[in-house]
Amino acid sequence: MDFAKALNAILEALPYMLSGTWWTVALVLGAMGLGLLMGVPLAVGQVYGRTWTRHAIGGYVWLFRGVPVLVQLYLFYFGLLTLLSRAFPWVAAVGLDSAFAAAILVLGLTSAAYQSQIFRGAIRTLPQGQLKAARALGMSDFTAITTIILPQAMRLAIPAWSNEYSIILKDSALAFVIGVLELMSRTRSVAATSHQPLPLALFAGLMFFILTWLGIRALRGLERKVRIPGYSQEGAI
Repeated sequence: MDFAKALNAILEALPYMLSGTWWTVALVLGAMGLGLLMGVPLAVGQVYGRTWTRHAIGGYVWLFRGVPVLVQLYLFYFGLLTLLSRAFPWVAAVGLDSAFAAAILVLGLTSAAYQSQIFRGAIRTLPQGQLKAARALGMSDFTAITTIILPQAMRLAIPAWSNEYSIILKDSALAFVIGVLELMSRTRSVAATSHQPLPLALFAGLMFFILTWLGIRALRGLERKVRIPGYSQEGAI
């Protein structure tokens, strides 16, 4: 490999590839946010819901954990969203049928399945007597869960949540198959024209590594900030 040519290819592609990292970050943040909004209610439903609720949520979890993200991207972008945009013109008007929206939807729905299990495990580590004590004080289940159970569970879930971040970040590279101009898509495009696929792939891998390190570091900082002294997951069991 000619290192001079490789370095020149990286320097020429640097602005274009760095702009792709912002699309990657947007994908990850959107997917994590959607997964969080859905994952918490799903976890609560699995722990405290009725039997049919638990079975329905369990089916959802198995579906999105069992079907590869790549397959889901094709099904949603070329199937479901295409049908919805034809049936409901407003879907296309607001851009919900775009490749970017499809990628966030797929990654978010998949993340919700995994995050629900993270939060479910955190909820189950808490002493079960807390909910009974809240009921004895006259609290409704909704109030007890939202003000007593979830604040503790969310703290305990942060270490596992950081793992989910790294998984979503790596899965976001698959969004190139439906045309999202994220980091991997731009890397392939530049490599095809510069004929320097290996150094550009190594640089893209370095960028993913940096994004992973920064995200996990930020979540560890959040974990330390919200940690209750003397209270850990081990102590909650």
